Amino acid sequence: MERITVLDFGGQYNQLIARRVRECGVYAEVTPCTAGRDKVDKEGLMGVILTGGPNSAYAPGAPAVPDWLFELNIPILGICYGMQALAVKLGGKVGPGEAGEFGHCDIAYSAHPLFEGMKGEHVWMNHNDRVIVPPEGFKTIASSALCPVAAMADDKEKLYAVQFHPEVHHTPEGTALFKNFLFNVCGCEGGWSPSNLADDLVKAVREQVGDAPVIAALSGGVDSSVASVLVHRAVGDRLTCIFVDHGMLRQNEAKEVLDFYRDSLKMDVRFVDASERFLTKLAGVTDPEQKRKIIGTEFIRVFEEEAKKLGGADYLVQGTIYPDIIESGPGNAAVIKSHHNVGGLPKNVDFKGLVEPLRYLFKDEVRELGLSLGIPEHLVWRQPFPGPGLAVRIVGEITKEKLEIVRKSDYIFRTEVAAAGLDRAIWQYFTVYTGVRSVGVMGDARTYDSVVALRAVLSTDAMTVEVAELPYPLLRKISNRIINEVPGCNRVVYDITSKPPGTIEWE
Repeated sequence: MERITVLDFGGQYNQLIARRVRECGVYAEVTPCTAGRDKVDKEGLMGVILTGGPNSAYAPGAPAVPDWLFELNIPILGICYGMQALAVKLGGKVGPGEAGEFGHCDIAYSAHPLFEGMKGEHVWMNHNDRVIVPPEGFKTIASSALCPVAAMADDKEKLYAVQFHPEVHHTPEGTALFKNFLFNVCGCEGGWSPSNLADDLVKAVREQVGDAPVIAALSGGVDSSVASVLVHRAVGDRLTCIFVDHGMLRQNEAKEVLDFYRDSLKMDVRFVDASERFLTKLAGVTDPEQKRKIIGTEFIRVFEEEAKKLGGADYLVQGTIYPDIIESGPGNAAVIKSHHNVGGLPKNVDFKGLVEPLRYLFKDEVRELGLSLGIPEHLVWRQPFPGPGLAVRIVGEITKEKLEIVRKSDYIFRTEVAAAGLDRAIWQYFTVYTGVRSVGVMGDARTYDSVVALRAVLSTDAMTVEVAELPYPLLRKISNRIINEVPGCNRVVYDITSKPPGTIEWE
């Protein structure tokens, strides 16, 4: 299989590079820049992309391009810090610019295979440093007003670099640049698709678990569902699915999940009511990272106990996907939040191993794989629901009263969005208990009750999101229903924050 390695220097857009490459039909993986040669030099390697990062390439101790990378004799594309690190490694000069460039920037391209078919309107810049003198053998192939060397190339050695970010949608011709690098420079043929992965993933699961019994953490969300169905195809009746009610589910969640997977797919699904256990552990806890770690630990303990009741299970299946890993801080990346199934896991786990067949797929790729496995479209397109459930939609301590406010308001929100025919148009939509109280007036009397926030976003992969512009009449109807029907709530607000800088969930 053709592959591109994205060598990660810690930039905020690095996962988007892998996404753009995959969208072009070539498989890509993000690998820390500290990884050894054996992690990069794998079968099918066609090229390497060096990512952006927060450091100055000329500073002592800054992450450097490894020497062995040039011994692979494959094309290399540096982006932002990747360009600067490449220049420093090969003897060029890098330093602070006269001024930083942040945001949209006009650019002029030279005629070059990397820019074939590109007009050079504008790009997205995000840097203070720049290449002042390119290394020997390089020529300048693009420039901007504040960055004379906005791109450089050594065609003989197949080394290329751009100062701007082609991976973000703010660079309109970014996909064209990646296609030129992949097909004109690296010689890729393309054709990779997540829908073609099922047989390979089934084979990998069988090789990992052998004849051992397996249990799966089934939440009913698309990730755990696709993972469970995939593993069920691999191991058959040696799989037992465990559905845990941790007390923080949406309204009717447990019934919907059990009805379909137990009754329709005929999978072995065991229901465990652990709500009091989880809520007791979370009592008094306000820090969101601590919440996630407690929930991650308790999930594992419940699965261990259920496995013992079944006579033992060697492996635990989780619906971990790529954004979970990225946001939990692998390699050089910052920890955005510890996902309960990655950074929230306890160090001591009573299983031989975790089975995570989706860990290198993005959300939209998981959906495509799910459809290829025969999972009904309405389940594949079910809106994402986090493993910690409503716990990450309550700011501050979790209580039964707050859960009821979120559960009831969320049900109203989802019902009205579906009635308006927007349930497929919006990626994710839910309510949040903000932890804020406000003065109101209801029935001619003063109230001092909770503020509920509505959150509705558009995305494809959960790594970046835009706010959904809901019609005002719909917002007004939802607000009126929540205030009238949910005790303890007297004000509704709409969260219009994109990601970045915010995350989708509040906690």
